[in-house]
Amino acid sequence: MNDPTAPSGNDAAQNDAVEITHVEAFDADDVVARVLASADSKAAGYSLFRSGTAQALQAQASGGYDGSEHDGDQSERADRNALRRVGGLSTELEDVTEVEYRQLRLENVVLVGVYTHGTVDDAENSMRELAALAETAGATVLDGLLQRRATPDPSTYLGKGKAQEVADIVKALGADTVIADTELAPSQRRALEDVVKVKVIDRTAVILDIFSQHAKSREGKAQVELAQMAYMLPRLRGWGDSMSRQAGGQVGGTGAGMGSRGPGETKIELDRRRIHTRMSKLRKQMVEMKPAREAKRANRKRNAVPSVAIVGYTNAGKSSLLNRITKAGVLVENSLFATLDATVRKSTTADGRLYTLTDTVGFVRNLPHQLVEAFRSTLEEVADADVIIHVVDGSHPDPVAQLATVRDVISEVGARDIPELVVFNKSDLISDDDRLVLRGLEPKATFVSARSGEGIETVLAAVALLLPTPQIELDLLIPYDRGDLIAVLHDQGRIEATDYEEAGTRVTAFVTPEIEPQFAPFVILPAASA
Repeated sequence: MNDPTAPSGNDAAQNDAVEITHVEAFDADDVVARVLASADSKAAGYSLFRSGTAQALQAQASGGYDGSEHDGDQSERADRNALRRVGGLSTELEDVTEVEYRQLRLENVVLVGVYTHGTVDDAENSMRELAALAETAGATVLDGLLQRRATPDPSTYLGKGKAQEVADIVKALGADTVIADTELAPSQRRALEDVVKVKVIDRTAVILDIFSQHAKSREGKAQVELAQMAYMLPRLRGWGDSMSRQAGGQVGGTGAGMGSRGPGETKIELDRRRIHTRMSKLRKQMVEMKPAREAKRANRKRNAVPSVAIVGYTNAGKSSLLNRITKAGVLVENSLFATLDATVRKSTTADGRLYTLTDTVGFVRNLPHQLVEAFRSTLEEVADADVIIHVVDGSHPDPVAQLATVRDVISEVGARDIPELVVFNKSDLISDDDRLVLRGLEPKATFVSARSGEGIETVLAAVALLLPTPQIELDLLIPYDRGDLIAVLHDQGRIEATDYEEAGTRVTAFVTPEIEPQFAPFVILPAASA
Protein backbone atom coordinates (compact mmCIF):
# COMPACT_ATOMS: atom_id res chain seq x y z
CA MET A 1 0.00 0.00 0.00
CA ASN A 2 1.44 3.34 -1.00
CA ASP A 3 0.74 6.38 1.09
CA PRO A 4 2.17 9.77 0.15
CA THR A 5 2.15 10.74 3.82
CA ALA A 6 4.17 7.73 4.93
CA PRO A 7 7.72 8.26 6.23
CA SER A 8 10.82 7.56 4.24
CA GLY A 9 11.68 4.01 3.35
CA ASN A 10 14.88 4.30 5.34
CA ASP A 11 12.99 5.08 8.51
CA ALA A 12 10.55 2.26 7.91
CA ALA A 13 13.33 -0.20 7.23
CA GLN A 14 15.40 0.75 10.23
CA ASN A 15 12.62 0.88 12.77
CA ASP A 16 10.16 -1.66 11.43
CA ALA A 17 7.62 1.14 11.69
CA VAL A 18 4.40 1.13 9.76
CA GLU A 19 2.67 3.76 7.75
CA ILE A 20 0.34 6.28 9.26
CA THR A 21 -3.32 6.41 8.38
CA HIS A 22 -4.84 9.84 8.80
CA VAL A 23 -8.26 10.15 10.35
CA GLU A 24 -10.45 12.93 9.09
CA ALA A 25 -12.13 15.43 11.39
CA PHE A 26 -15.04 13.97 13.29
CA ASP A 27 -17.83 14.99 15.62
CA ALA A 28 -16.65 17.10 18.55
CA ASP A 29 -18.40 14.85 21.04
CA ASP A 30 -16.17 11.97 20.01
CA VAL A 31 -13.24 13.24 22.04
CA VAL A 32 -10.98 10.24 21.71
CA ALA A 33 -11.52 8.46 18.40
CA ARG A 34 -10.00 5.11 17.68
CA VAL A 35 -6.50 5.59 16.30
CA LEU A 36 -6.17 2.25 14.65
CA ALA A 37 -8.54 0.61 12.20
CA SER A 38 -8.78 -2.65 14.17
CA ALA A 39 -6.98 -4.70 16.77
CA ASP A 40 -5.37 -6.81 14.05
CA SER A 41 -4.27 -3.89 11.91
CA LYS A 42 -0.59 -3.20 11.59
CA ALA A 43 -1.24 0.34 10.43
CA ALA A 44 -0.72 2.95 13.11
CA GLY A 45 -2.49 6.25 12.90
CA TYR A 46 -3.26 9.46 14.60
CA SER A 47 -6.62 10.68 15.76
CA LEU A 48 -7.78 14.25 15.89
CA PHE A 49 -8.99 15.51 19.27
CA ARG A 50 -11.41 18.42 19.37
CA SER A 51 -12.14 18.83 23.07
CA GLY A 52 -11.24 21.66 25.36
CA THR A 53 -12.32 20.15 28.66
CA ALA A 54 -11.39 17.22 30.80
CA GLN A 55 -15.08 16.70 31.48
CA ALA A 56 -15.83 16.06 27.83
CA LEU A 57 -13.00 13.58 27.65
CA GLN A 58 -14.24 11.77 30.71
CA ALA A 59 -17.74 11.72 29.23
CA GLN A 60 -16.35 9.77 26.28
CA ALA A 61 -14.43 7.40 28.51
CA SER A 62 -17.21 6.80 31.03
CA GLY A 63 -20.35 6.99 28.96
CA GLY A 64 -21.54 10.49 29.69
CA TYR A 65 -20.65 11.18 33.34
CA ASP A 66 -19.96 14.89 33.17
CA GLY A 67 -19.70 15.69 36.85
CA SER A 68 -22.07 18.63 36.43
CA GLU A 69 -23.76 18.07 39.78
CA HIS A 70 -22.05 20.08 42.52
CA ASP A 71 -20.51 17.67 45.01
CA GLY A 72 -18.14 19.43 47.36
CA ASP A 73 -16.02 22.46 46.49
CA GLN A 74 -15.27 22.71 42.79
CA SER A 75 -12.03 24.22 41.49
CA GLU A 76 -11.95 26.44 38.46
CA ARG A 77 -9.65 25.29 35.70
CA ALA A 78 -8.18 28.79 35.50
CA ASP A 79 -6.81 28.26 39.01
CA ARG A 80 -4.87 25.19 37.85
CA ASN A 81 -3.34 26.46 34.64
CA ALA A 82 0.38 26.33 35.30
CA LEU A 83 3.11 24.56 37.18
CA ARG A 84 5.16 26.78 39.41
CA ARG A 85 8.90 26.71 38.90
CA VAL A 86 10.81 25.43 41.91
CA GLY A 87 12.17 28.37 43.87
CA GLY A 88 15.88 28.95 44.02
CA LEU A 89 16.68 27.52 40.60
CA SER A 90 17.60 29.34 37.43
CA THR A 91 14.86 31.23 35.59
CA GLU A 92 16.61 33.33 32.94
CA LEU A 93 17.18 31.19 29.88
CA GLU A 94 19.58 33.58 28.17
CA ASP A 95 22.53 32.91 30.40
CA VAL A 96 21.72 30.17 32.90
CA THR A 97 21.03 26.46 33.00
CA GLU A 98 17.78 25.26 31.49
CA VAL A 99 16.09 22.64 33.64
CA GLU A 100 14.42 19.91 31.63
CA TYR A 101 11.51 20.09 34.03
CA ARG A 102 10.54 23.56 32.81
CA GLN A 103 7.48 25.56 33.72
CA LEU A 104 4.55 23.84 32.10
CA ARG A 105 2.10 26.21 30.47
CA LEU A 106 0.21 23.55 28.65
CA GLU A 107 -2.10 25.15 26.13
CA ASN A 108 -2.38 23.34 22.80
CA VAL A 109 -0.82 19.90 22.83
CA VAL A 110 -0.23 16.92 20.55
CA LEU A 111 0.01 13.46 22.10
CA VAL A 112 2.38 10.77 20.85
CA GLY A 113 2.71 7.15 21.86
CA VAL A 114 4.41 3.91 20.89
CA TYR A 115 3.02 0.48 21.66
CA THR A 116 5.20 -2.59 21.34
CA HIS A 117 3.00 -5.29 22.85
CA GLY A 118 -0.55 -5.82 24.04
CA THR A 119 -3.71 -5.03 22.13
CA VAL A 120 -4.72 -1.91 20.29
CA ASP A 121 -7.40 -1.29 22.92
CA ASP A 122 -4.74 -1.27 25.64
CA ALA A 123 -2.75 1.32 23.71
CA GLU A 124 -5.83 3.45 23.08
CA ASN A 125 -6.86 3.31 26.75
CA SER A 126 -3.40 4.50 27.72
CA MET A 127 -3.63 7.37 25.21
CA ARG A 128 -7.13 8.23 26.45
CA GLU A 129 -5.75 8.40 29.97
CA LEU A 130 -2.87 10.60 28.81
CA ALA A 131 -5.41 12.94 27.21
CA ALA A 132 -7.28 13.10 30.51
CA LEU A 133 -4.05 13.88 32.33
CA ALA A 134 -3.25 16.66 29.87
CA GLU A 135 -6.73 18.15 30.19
CA THR A 136 -6.51 18.01 33.99
CA ALA A 137 -3.20 19.87 33.79
CA GLY A 138 -4.96 22.63 31.86
CA ALA A 139 -4.26 21.71 28.24
CA THR A 140 -6.34 21.50 25.09
CA VAL A 141 -5.55 18.29 23.22
CA LEU A 142 -5.47 19.02 19.49
CA ASP A 143 -4.21 15.79 18.02
CA GLY A 144 -2.56 12.48 18.72
CA LEU A 145 -0.28 10.00 17.03
CA LEU A 146 0.02 6.36 18.04
CA GLN A 147 2.60 4.11 16.40
CA ARG A 148 3.29 0.39 16.51
CA ARG A 149 6.99 -0.46 16.67
CA ALA A 150 9.10 -3.41 17.73
CA THR A 151 10.82 -1.11 20.24
CA PRO A 152 10.77 2.65 20.85
CA ASP A 153 13.54 4.43 18.99
CA PRO A 154 16.40 4.98 21.48
CA SER A 155 17.10 8.37 19.92
CA THR A 156 13.81 10.10 19.13
CA TYR A 157 11.29 7.64 20.65
CA LEU A 158 9.13 7.59 17.49
CA GLY A 159 11.89 7.30 14.91
CA LYS A 160 13.10 10.13 12.71
CA GLY A 161 10.45 9.78 10.03
CA LYS A 162 7.56 9.73 12.44
CA ALA A 163 9.13 12.51 14.50
CA GLN A 164 9.17 14.67 11.38
CA GLU A 165 5.51 13.86 10.81
CA VAL A 166 4.76 15.03 14.34
CA ALA A 167 6.63 18.23 13.52
CA ASP A 168 4.36 18.73 10.50
CA ILE A 169 1.25 18.17 12.65
CA VAL A 170 2.52 20.61 15.27
CA LYS A 171 3.19 23.26 12.65
CA ALA A 172 -0.16 22.76 10.93
CA LEU A 173 -2.20 22.98 14.13
CA GLY A 174 -0.15 25.59 15.97
CA ALA A 175 0.55 23.33 18.94
CA ASP A 176 3.09 24.48 21.50
CA THR A 177 3.74 21.21 23.34
CA VAL A 178 4.18 17.53 22.51
CA ILE A 179 3.45 14.98 25.25
CA ALA A 180 4.86 11.45 25.07
CA ASP A 181 2.95 8.57 26.65
CA THR A 182 5.98 7.28 28.55
CA GLU A 183 8.85 8.56 30.64
CA LEU A 184 11.40 9.78 28.12
CA ALA A 185 15.12 9.55 28.67
CA PRO A 186 16.68 13.03 28.76
CA SER A 187 18.46 12.37 25.47
CA GLN A 188 15.22 11.23 23.80
CA ARG A 189 13.40 14.35 24.91
CA ARG A 190 16.13 16.63 23.64
CA ALA A 191 16.39 14.84 20.29
CA LEU A 192 12.63 14.85 19.74
CA GLU A 193 12.41 18.50 20.71
CA ASP A 194 15.12 19.36 18.19
CA VAL A 195 12.93 17.81 15.47
CA VAL A 196 9.47 19.11 16.39
CA LYS A 197 10.75 22.59 17.37
CA VAL A 198 8.41 22.92 20.34
CA LYS A 199 8.55 21.88 23.97
CA VAL A 200 8.44 18.11 24.57
CA ILE A 201 7.44 16.66 27.92
CA ASP A 202 6.51 13.18 29.04
CA ARG A 203 3.79 11.47 31.04
CA THR A 204 5.76 11.78 34.27
CA ALA A 205 6.12 15.55 33.89
CA VAL A 206 2.37 15.94 33.39
CA ILE A 207 1.56 13.87 36.48
CA LEU A 208 4.06 15.86 38.54
CA ASP A 209 2.43 19.04 37.22
CA ILE A 210 -1.00 17.88 38.36
CA PHE A 211 0.31 16.80 41.76
CA SER A 212 1.95 20.19 42.30
CA GLN A 213 -1.33 21.95 41.53
CA HIS A 214 -3.37 19.88 43.96
CA ALA A 215 -1.10 19.41 46.99
CA LYS A 216 -2.51 21.44 49.88
CA SER A 217 -0.90 20.36 53.14
CA ARG A 218 2.67 21.15 54.14
CA GLU A 219 3.60 17.49 53.95
CA GLY A 220 1.87 17.00 50.61
CA LYS A 221 3.72 19.96 49.11
CA ALA A 222 7.02 18.65 50.43
CA GLN A 223 6.35 15.22 48.95
CA VAL A 224 5.55 16.68 45.54
CA GLU A 225 8.60 18.94 45.54
CA LEU A 226 10.83 16.01 46.46
CA ALA A 227 9.42 14.04 43.53
CA GLN A 228 10.00 17.02 41.23
CA MET A 229 13.61 17.29 42.34
CA ALA A 230 14.23 13.59 41.76
CA TYR A 231 12.80 13.97 38.26
CA MET A 232 14.79 17.12 37.52
CA LEU A 233 18.19 15.93 38.67
CA PRO A 234 19.18 13.85 35.61
CA ARG A 235 17.59 16.37 33.26
CA LEU A 236 19.85 19.39 33.71
CA ARG A 237 21.61 20.76 30.67
CA GLY A 238 22.98 24.01 29.26
CA TRP A 239 20.73 26.29 27.23
CA GLY A 240 21.63 28.62 24.40
CA ASP A 241 24.82 29.39 22.53
CA SER A 242 26.13 31.44 25.43
CA MET A 243 26.22 28.31 27.55
CA SER A 244 29.68 26.98 26.71
CA ARG A 245 30.06 23.43 27.97
CA GLN A 246 33.68 22.60 27.18
CA ALA A 247 34.83 19.30 28.63
CA GLY A 248 38.00 19.25 30.70
CA GLY A 249 40.80 16.80 29.97
CA GLN A 250 44.51 16.29 29.68
CA VAL A 251 46.56 19.04 28.13
CA GLY A 252 47.54 18.09 24.60
CA GLY A 253 44.86 15.41 24.43
CA THR A 254 41.35 15.58 23.11
CA GLY A 255 40.27 17.56 26.16
CA ALA A 256 40.68 21.31 26.48
CA GLY A 257 42.91 21.08 29.52
CA MET A 258 42.74 22.08 33.16
CA GLY A 259 40.89 25.28 33.93
CA SER A 260 39.01 25.33 30.64
CA ARG A 261 35.61 24.08 31.81
CA GLY A 262 32.92 26.33 30.41
CA PRO A 263 30.39 28.35 32.41
CA GLY A 264 27.54 26.11 31.26
CA GLU A 265 29.01 23.06 32.93
CA THR A 266 29.80 25.09 36.04
CA LYS A 267 26.22 26.27 36.26
CA ILE A 268 24.89 22.72 35.88
CA GLU A 269 27.04 21.59 38.77
CA LEU A 270 25.80 24.54 40.82
CA ASP A 271 22.18 23.59 40.15
CA ARG A 272 22.94 19.97 40.99
CA ARG A 273 24.29 21.03 44.37
CA ARG A 274 21.24 23.19 44.96
CA ILE A 275 18.93 20.32 44.11
CA HIS A 276 20.80 17.86 46.34
CA THR A 277 20.74 20.38 49.19
CA ARG A 278 17.03 21.02 48.74
CA MET A 279 16.26 17.28 48.56
CA SER A 280 18.16 16.69 51.80
CA LYS A 281 16.21 19.49 53.47
CA LEU A 282 12.89 18.10 52.23
CA ARG A 283 13.73 14.59 53.42
CA LYS A 284 14.62 16.01 56.83
CA GLN A 285 11.32 17.90 56.98
CA MET A 286 9.38 14.76 56.09
CA VAL A 287 11.20 12.77 58.77
CA GLU A 288 10.24 15.48 61.28
CA MET A 289 6.60 15.27 60.16
CA LYS A 290 6.46 11.49 60.55
CA PRO A 291 6.20 11.37 64.39
CA ALA A 292 3.14 13.62 64.39
CA ARG A 293 1.50 11.48 61.72
CA GLU A 294 2.34 8.28 63.58
CA ALA A 295 1.13 9.79 66.86
CA LYS A 296 -2.28 10.46 65.33
CA ARG A 297 -2.51 6.91 64.05
CA ALA A 298 -1.26 5.49 67.36
CA ASN A 299 -3.87 7.53 69.20
CA ARG A 300 -6.61 6.04 67.04
CA LYS A 301 -5.18 2.56 67.61
CA ARG A 302 -4.85 3.16 71.36
CA ASN A 303 -8.45 4.24 71.51
CA ALA A 304 -9.36 1.12 69.53
CA VAL A 305 -10.96 3.08 66.71
CA PRO A 306 -11.05 0.79 63.65
CA SER A 307 -10.04 2.37 60.35
CA VAL A 308 -11.33 1.96 56.81
CA ALA A 309 -9.18 3.11 53.87
CA ILE A 310 -10.83 4.12 50.59
CA VAL A 311 -8.52 3.32 47.69
CA GLY A 312 -8.95 3.22 43.94
CA TYR A 313 -7.89 4.44 40.55
CA THR A 314 -7.76 8.19 40.10
CA ASN A 315 -11.15 9.75 39.33
CA ALA A 316 -12.99 6.56 40.35
CA GLY A 317 -15.15 8.53 42.79
CA LYS A 318 -13.44 7.91 46.15
CA SER A 319 -13.98 11.43 47.50
CA SER A 320 -17.59 11.40 46.33
CA LEU A 321 -18.14 8.14 48.21
CA LEU A 322 -16.54 9.60 51.34
CA ASN A 323 -18.79 12.65 51.08
CA ARG A 324 -21.87 10.49 50.61
CA ILE A 325 -21.06 8.40 53.69
CA THR A 326 -19.81 11.12 56.06
CA LYS A 327 -21.01 14.45 54.60
CA ALA A 328 -17.35 15.44 54.86
CA GLY A 329 -17.34 18.17 52.22
CA VAL A 330 -14.09 16.87 50.74
CA LEU A 331 -13.01 18.44 47.44
CA VAL A 332 -14.60 16.61 44.53
CA GLU A 333 -13.61 17.27 40.93
CA ASN A 334 -14.18 15.43 37.69
CA SER A 335 -10.43 15.49 37.13
CA LEU A 336 -7.46 13.31 37.90
CA PHE A 337 -5.67 13.48 41.26
CA ALA A 338 -8.10 15.92 42.89
CA THR A 339 -7.14 14.30 46.21
CA LEU A 340 -3.47 14.12 47.22
CA ASP A 341 -3.51 14.48 51.00
CA ALA A 342 -5.11 11.74 53.08
CA THR A 343 -8.45 12.91 54.50
CA VAL A 344 -9.67 11.20 57.68
CA ARG A 345 -13.31 11.42 58.78
CA LYS A 346 -15.39 9.68 61.44
CA SER A 347 -18.37 7.45 60.83
CA THR A 348 -20.43 4.96 62.83
CA THR A 349 -21.98 1.60 62.15
CA ALA A 350 -25.71 0.98 62.51
CA ASP A 351 -25.10 -0.45 66.00
CA GLY A 352 -23.14 2.64 67.06
CA ARG A 353 -19.52 1.52 66.65
CA LEU A 354 -17.15 4.34 65.75
CA TYR A 355 -14.62 4.00 62.92
CA THR A 356 -12.58 6.28 60.69
CA LEU A 357 -12.71 6.60 56.90
CA THR A 358 -9.55 7.65 55.06
CA ASP A 359 -9.61 8.99 51.49
CA THR A 360 -6.26 8.34 49.79
CA VAL A 361 -4.48 9.53 46.65
CA GLY A 362 -5.72 7.90 43.47
CA PHE A 363 -3.55 5.50 41.54
CA VAL A 364 -2.78 5.47 37.85
CA ARG A 365 -0.99 3.04 35.57
CA ASN A 366 2.72 3.70 35.19
CA LEU A 367 2.71 6.01 38.20
CA PRO A 368 6.18 7.62 38.34
CA HIS A 369 8.34 5.78 40.84
CA GLN A 370 9.33 9.13 42.36
CA LEU A 371 5.71 9.63 43.39
CA VAL A 372 5.20 6.10 44.70
CA GLU A 373 8.08 6.68 47.10
CA ALA A 374 7.18 10.29 47.91
CA PHE A 375 3.61 9.40 48.81
CA ARG A 376 4.56 6.40 50.91
CA SER A 377 3.28 8.28 53.98
CA THR A 378 -0.16 8.66 52.42
CA LEU A 379 -0.22 4.99 51.53
CA GLU A 380 0.77 4.05 55.09
CA GLU A 381 -2.84 4.81 56.00
CA VAL A 382 -3.81 1.89 53.76
CA ALA A 383 -1.36 -0.51 55.40
CA ASP A 384 -2.70 0.38 58.86
CA ALA A 385 -6.37 0.01 57.93
CA ASP A 386 -8.69 -2.71 59.23
CA VAL A 387 -10.77 -2.72 56.04
CA ILE A 388 -10.07 -1.50 52.49
CA ILE A 389 -12.87 -0.15 50.30
CA HIS A 390 -11.57 -0.55 46.74
CA VAL A 391 -13.52 1.84 44.51
CA VAL A 392 -13.60 1.04 40.78
CA ASP A 393 -15.14 3.22 38.07
CA GLY A 394 -17.64 0.71 36.72
CA SER A 395 -18.25 2.82 33.61
CA HIS A 396 -14.58 2.89 32.62
CA PRO A 397 -13.70 0.98 29.42
CA ASP A 398 -10.92 -0.96 31.17
CA PRO A 399 -11.90 -1.76 34.78
CA VAL A 400 -9.66 -4.84 34.79
CA ALA A 401 -6.55 -2.68 34.40
CA GLN A 402 -7.77 -0.35 37.15
CA LEU A 403 -8.25 -3.26 39.54
CA ALA A 404 -4.82 -4.68 38.75
CA THR A 405 -3.02 -1.33 39.10
CA VAL A 406 -4.53 -0.59 42.50
CA ARG A 407 -3.93 -4.09 43.82
CA ASP A 408 -0.30 -3.91 42.75
CA VAL A 409 0.17 -0.78 44.88
CA ILE A 410 -1.76 -2.33 47.78
CA SER A 411 0.67 -5.24 47.69
CA GLU A 412 3.66 -2.88 47.56
CA VAL A 413 2.67 -1.26 50.86
CA GLY A 414 2.08 -4.62 52.55
CA ALA A 415 -1.71 -4.37 52.74
CA ARG A 416 -2.70 -7.35 50.59
CA ASP A 417 -3.99 -9.40 53.56
CA ILE A 418 -6.36 -6.68 54.79
CA PRO A 419 -10.05 -7.45 54.08
CA GLU A 420 -11.05 -5.80 50.79
CA LEU A 421 -14.51 -4.66 49.75
CA VAL A 422 -14.70 -4.02 45.99
CA VAL A 423 -17.19 -1.30 45.04
CA PHE A 424 -18.13 -0.54 41.43
CA ASN A 425 -19.02 3.16 41.46
CA LYS A 426 -21.09 5.13 38.91
CA SER A 427 -23.62 2.31 38.69
CA ASP A 428 -26.12 4.71 37.12
CA LEU A 429 -23.89 4.69 34.02
CA ILE A 430 -23.37 0.92 33.80
CA SER A 431 -25.48 -1.04 31.31
CA ASP A 432 -27.08 -4.36 32.27
CA ASP A 433 -24.67 -6.26 30.03
CA ASP A 434 -21.67 -4.55 31.60
CA ARG A 435 -23.03 -5.34 35.06
CA LEU A 436 -22.97 -9.03 34.19
CA VAL A 437 -19.37 -8.75 33.02
CA LEU A 438 -18.32 -6.90 36.17
CA ARG A 439 -20.20 -9.36 38.35
CA GLY A 440 -18.25 -12.17 36.72
CA LEU A 441 -15.05 -10.25 37.36
CA GLU A 442 -15.78 -9.66 41.06
CA PRO A 443 -18.71 -11.83 42.26
CA LYS A 444 -18.75 -10.31 45.76
CA ALA A 445 -18.54 -6.68 44.62
CA THR A 446 -21.17 -4.05 45.44
CA PHE A 447 -22.59 -1.65 42.84
CA VAL A 448 -23.06 1.92 44.06
CA SER A 449 -23.64 5.43 42.81
CA ALA A 450 -22.05 8.07 45.01
CA ARG A 451 -24.07 10.54 42.98
CA SER A 452 -27.55 9.11 43.64
CA GLY A 453 -26.88 7.12 46.80
CA GLU A 454 -27.69 3.74 45.28
CA GLY A 455 -25.99 0.90 47.15
CA ILE A 456 -24.49 3.07 49.91
CA GLU A 457 -26.40 1.27 52.68
CA THR A 458 -25.18 -2.06 51.32
CA VAL A 459 -21.59 -0.85 51.49
CA LEU A 460 -22.04 0.40 55.06
CA ALA A 461 -23.52 -2.93 56.12
CA ALA A 462 -20.63 -4.81 54.51
CA VAL A 463 -18.10 -2.57 56.25
CA ALA A 464 -19.78 -3.20 59.61
CA LEU A 465 -19.43 -6.96 59.09
CA LEU A 466 -15.73 -6.67 58.22
CA LEU A 467 -14.76 -4.35 61.07
CA PRO A 468 -13.27 -5.94 64.19
CA THR A 469 -15.95 -6.39 66.84
CA PRO A 470 -15.67 -6.18 70.66
CA GLN A 471 -15.50 -9.73 72.04
CA ILE A 472 -14.77 -9.35 75.77
CA GLU A 473 -17.94 -9.25 77.87
CA LEU A 474 -17.85 -7.18 81.07
CA ASP A 475 -20.35 -6.43 83.83
CA LEU A 476 -19.57 -2.93 85.09
CA LEU A 477 -20.70 -0.47 87.74
CA ILE A 478 -19.56 2.94 86.58
CA PRO A 479 -19.86 5.99 88.90
CA TYR A 480 -22.13 8.76 87.71
CA ASP A 481 -19.19 11.18 87.56
CA ARG A 482 -17.44 8.97 84.96
CA GLY A 483 -19.69 9.68 82.02
CA ASP A 484 -16.57 9.67 79.84
CA LEU A 485 -16.33 5.89 80.24
CA ILE A 486 -19.94 5.47 79.15
CA ALA A 487 -19.09 7.50 76.05
CA VAL A 488 -16.12 5.21 75.33
CA LEU A 489 -18.39 2.18 75.54
CA HIS A 490 -20.82 3.77 73.09
CA ASP A 491 -18.06 4.70 70.63
CA GLN A 492 -15.73 1.73 70.86
CA GLY A 493 -17.67 -1.07 72.48
CA ARG A 494 -21.14 -2.51 72.36
CA ILE A 495 -23.57 -1.95 75.22
CA GLU A 496 -25.97 -4.83 75.79
CA ALA A 497 -27.85 -3.63 78.88
CA THR A 498 -28.00 -0.55 81.11
CA ASP A 499 -29.49 -0.09 84.59
CA TYR A 500 -29.29 2.88 86.95
CA GLU A 501 -28.46 2.06 90.58
CA GLU A 502 -27.71 4.18 93.60
CA ALA A 503 -23.93 3.77 93.29
CA GLY A 504 -23.77 4.34 89.55
CA THR A 505 -24.69 2.99 86.12
CA ARG A 506 -24.77 -0.80 85.81
CA VAL A 507 -23.65 -1.77 82.31
CA THR A 508 -23.21 -5.07 80.50
CA ALA A 509 -21.00 -4.47 77.49
CA PHE A 510 -18.58 -6.01 75.03
CA VAL A 511 -15.18 -4.34 74.68
CA THR A 512 -11.95 -4.86 72.77
CA PRO A 513 -8.64 -5.88 74.39
CA GLU A 514 -7.28 -2.38 73.75
CA ILE A 515 -9.79 -0.62 76.00
CA GLU A 516 -10.43 -3.38 78.56
CA PRO A 517 -7.75 -2.21 81.06
CA GLN A 518 -9.37 1.18 81.70
CA PHE A 519 -12.55 -0.57 82.89
CA ALA A 520 -10.78 -3.00 85.26
CA PRO A 521 -11.51 -0.94 88.44
CA PHE A 522 -15.23 -1.00 87.70
CA VAL A 523 -15.74 -4.68 86.93
CA ILE A 524 -18.33 -6.37 89.13
CA LEU A 525 -18.09 -9.85 87.73
CA PRO A 526 -17.08 -11.15 84.32
CA ALA A 527 -20.26 -12.19 82.59
CA ALA A 528 -18.73 -15.56 81.64
CA SER A 529 -18.50 -16.52 85.36
CA ALA A 530 -21.97 -15.42 86.29
